[in-house]
Amino acid sequence: MSKESAVRNNIWKWLVLLLIAVVSFYVTTPVQEKLRFGLDLKGGTSFTLGVDTERLAESIIAENPAITNTPGAVQAKIDETLKDCDSRIIEVIRRRVDAMGTNEPVIQGMKDHRLLVQLPGVDEEVRKAAKASLQSAAYLEFRLTHAKNDQLVAKLLSKDVAPEGYVKKGSGYARAENWKEVSKTPGYAARLAAFEVPDPRYAFMLEDNGDGTYSPNFVARRTDPQVTGEHLESAAVERDPTTGNLSIGFRLNSEGAQKFATLTRNYKAGGPKNPTGRGRQLAIVLDDQLISAPVIQSEIGANGQITGRFDGPSAQKLANELNAGALPAPMKILAESSVSPTVGEDAKQAGVVAAVLGFCLVAIFMFIYYWMTGLVADIALFLDIALLPTALVFVANVLGVFAHDPAMGGGGSMQLPVLTMPGIAGLVLSLGMAVDANVLIFERIREEFAAGKAAGESVRNGYARAFTAIFDSNLTTIITGVILFVVGTGPVRGFAITLTAGVAISMFTALVVTRLVFDHTVNPDSMKPFRMLHFFKNAKYDFMKVTKFTVGGSFAFIAVAVAIFFVRLANDRASVLSVDLTGGTSIVYNLKSEAKPSVADVRAAIKDFDNAAIIQYQEGVGSTTLLVKTGETAETEKGSKVENKDVGAYVTKLLQEKFPAAEIAPASVDEVGSMVGSDLKRSGTYAVLFSLAAILVYVGFRFRFGFGLGALVALAHDALISLGLFSLCGRQVSLIVITAVLTIIGYSVNDTVVVFDRIRELLRHDRRMSFYDLCNAAVNQCLSRTVVTSLTTFFAVAALFAFGDGSIFDFALIMLFGVVAGTFSSVFIATPVMFWWYKGKRPATDDEPKKEVAQ
Repeated sequence: MSKESAVRNNIWKWLVLLLIAVVSFYVTTPVQEKLRFGLDLKGGTSFTLGVDTERLAESIIAENPAITNTPGAVQAKIDETLKDCDSRIIEVIRRRVDAMGTNEPVIQGMKDHRLLVQLPGVDEEVRKAAKASLQSAAYLEFRLTHAKNDQLVAKLLSKDVAPEGYVKKGSGYARAENWKEVSKTPGYAARLAAFEVPDPRYAFMLEDNGDGTYSPNFVARRTDPQVTGEHLESAAVERDPTTGNLSIGFRLNSEGAQKFATLTRNYKAGGPKNPTGRGRQLAIVLDDQLISAPVIQSEIGANGQITGRFDGPSAQKLANELNAGALPAPMKILAESSVSPTVGEDAKQAGVVAAVLGFCLVAIFMFIYYWMTGLVADIALFLDIALLPTALVFVANVLGVFAHDPAMGGGGSMQLPVLTMPGIAGLVLSLGMAVDANVLIFERIREEFAAGKAAGESVRNGYARAFTAIFDSNLTTIITGVILFVVGTGPVRGFAITLTAGVAISMFTALVVTRLVFDHTVNPDSMKPFRMLHFFKNAKYDFMKVTKFTVGGSFAFIAVAVAIFFVRLANDRASVLSVDLTGGTSIVYNLKSEAKPSVADVRAAIKDFDNAAIIQYQEGVGSTTLLVKTGETAETEKGSKVENKDVGAYVTKLLQEKFPAAEIAPASVDEVGSMVGSDLKRSGTYAVLFSLAAILVYVGFRFRFGFGLGALVALAHDALISLGLFSLCGRQVSLIVITAVLTIIGYSVNDTVVVFDRIRELLRHDRRMSFYDLCNAAVNQCLSRTVVTSLTTFFAVAALFAFGDGSIFDFALIMLFGVVAGTFSSVFIATPVMFWWYKGKRPATDDEPKKEVAQ
């Protein structure tokens, strides 16, 4: 084909390139509006909420103690309450969050009645208020007290008895020293409600007097007609002009007003159901807690007032919650993550620097090694960045079919997914991997020139013969990205989208754009080879000769490393696994380096709270941070006793009081409950197993089973050796580390597939060479490509390693191990295992009768 014909036939390719560029421009302009950052890059707080089934069960039993007489009745009532409750929970939580005035909050439903709430840019005060508000059911009820409530209370107080967790004090009760411990015991709410009740239709309740004492009342379990917060139309804070006391004024809807009027008319002094000269007390109950029990003075219609002992913030909080509506079930925080806005901005800048440095290192290397063809690869690399937005939108919509995540786009949306720090890591990594296809093509073009072909034919054959290896090797990475997205959550999904999109767009630029450049710039009749460096010219190393030693040595090292890992895990799993896999609270502090306390002093400061905490200093680029990891959370015994169940705030307070000169300030806080930690650990394990199985099936299908087995063993080698080295460095395995392991699996199989593709090609075209020599020849022919691709990926990951902090540092560290291990395994593990499976005999190719049998 002449150069003119090629140019004419390329018009549609230019049009596709133009279309992708236009879409990228559209979805990113204006940048300030279209580019969205995750909490780890702009700061804020994220909560994972779940239904508190224990509190719900206690509430059900306290309302109807007889329900426990029927086996399974409590669980049946719980199931009934939770049926179709998710939409109501989201609606109520959204109203509460909106009342806080937070900009662009994310509220997303999850499985098992869980909810993700992200509040970007909030400060510590808002975080604490949000934490309390999100867990409050805000279920409001108006109930009558017993007709003889005063006499029953007087009789009770004449006795020398007190409810569990309380002691008598004056004309009421006060909380005993052990109240916090007692109140956390199972069934406490039901036992308290049943204390000295005159009959089962009433519950014992205590009203806070505001002076440390509590007044008893006997309150009807249900009042007819029933008036609840569901009848509430609006609520607002009011102040009594005479006393200055705060109250909550409310307005009921028409149904509620009618019921409330009937109720108060019947039980006012001299009412139809209250012939006495004194009105009945009407108990105002919020979340099974007695707020106040005022006497009904007259008939009340649509408007009323909730009196109690409120300060300004608590009154406004209650009004907001009542306006938002009651949750159908009590909620609890399963996990919480907070990042300081300044830390988020620092992380963003570090991510940008890492991306720019990674891009420059790869581009410079490609230009030096491949000269003018390297410049073509650099053009493609630049276009990878420019066209990436289109790929991100496309991939988000495709992956959204498997697991919809509103924060990640999809669902037909043209919105870019939220960019997280792992997402930037995925971008940097994809830059290093992007030139892999170019390297394959350039090495093939080099071989065509060496065979005496002209430039036009060399380029054409180079692209054609590299296509299969490019397609297979990149598809395995995409498979891993899909599994990461489906199994992962939040930032991990952001990483999966960025990595997958980066791989997809790099395939387009490598196979289409660079070919366009060559078609327009290369003289097809020229016999002069392109100028390129060559690391391993005419390599003829006997790799197969040493494979018994390399395989044996590698797996011996893995056995030792794994043994050490499990010994450490058995002795102290918190030192091996991060809080997102074990449950616990991890706090990273910024502090003045010159005044930093010793690890021993920090341990002494918090030993009374947790004497088994993990305490480490982490040195970054120009900064020092302190990591404190404790196994305590809001759901543990000690954690539940601290103020507001806020473990991170409590530990921070201890350290700030002990070391004021260090100016300790929390940069990030991660609190993960045992349930979420267990789920993340399970999902991470599944992701690794699914990835290995998927790659085994794919490689076995595209090649043969023996090839798939070789790839699987190599991948297991890469994952285990990387984890072993990472653990020996004293680092903790976290969800982002598991993400890196999956990335290693997807990345390192690329090398293996390229070698296997060359073996398959030689099997088809050389019928005489022994299988031993053929395997050696394939590895030697791919050696330059293997080393070059490993170097470009290594450069990109090294940039992350240099400028990443925290979890990204861990990601980069294990990826560095993985890149080296993957390069090693494609030569010394995958090929020999495949060779041994076939017992050194040539397997049949697709155009030969199959000779292989199960070994």
